[in-house]
Amino acid sequence: MLVNLAKQFFGDDKNFEKRNYPPGQHGVGKRRGKKSEYAIQLMEKQKAKYTYGILERQFSNLFKKASASKGITGEVLLQLCESRLDNVVFRLGIANSRRAGRQLVSHRHITVNGEIVNIPSYRLKAGDVVAVREKSKSLEAIENALAANSNVYEWLSWNADQKSGTFIKAPERLQIPENIKEQLIVELYSK
Repeated sequence: MLVNLAKQFFGDDKNFEKRNYPPGQHGVGKRRGKKSEYAIQLMEKQKAKYTYGILERQFSNLFKKASASKGITGEVLLQLCESRLDNVVFRLGIANSRRAGRQLVSHRHITVNGEIVNIPSYRLKAGDVVAVREKSKSLEAIENALAANSNVYEWLSWNADQKSGTFIKAPERLQIPENIKEQLIVELYSK
């Protein structure tokens, strides 16, 4: 309304035209340059955190555990992320996403070795049996997720009749399908 009034009194103004370049004094010519090494490392860490749904302090603690243990720190870090209960529930196909897996765990629908566990960050050890609680086996969300799941991982075994799976061992780096450059995360934390 105000623009139309201004046009009516003062005529067309070039300020009202839509520009086809980004705002700012220098427009197109001054785009941001190459990202710094730190920016690339930080983006990789953020990608890992968001992929696994882990907050900063938990991720930092996982890195400390990984760096204190034997083996390649970046690989161990990803193995620790993969051995979390909410992630294993997702990998077994009980949930459609890690976030849904986290919710199933915290709502007490999942058992580990026959005991109800409601801590999504619970770390599984080799041989642990993850199962859907007896009362929860008929949940529609679980049924739909199991029907849609077709992924098979070598470090997990699944028993469809009992709706339970076994965490055989922590996966090797080649077995983890996530596109994360863990070396950049290690470099970031070692600054």
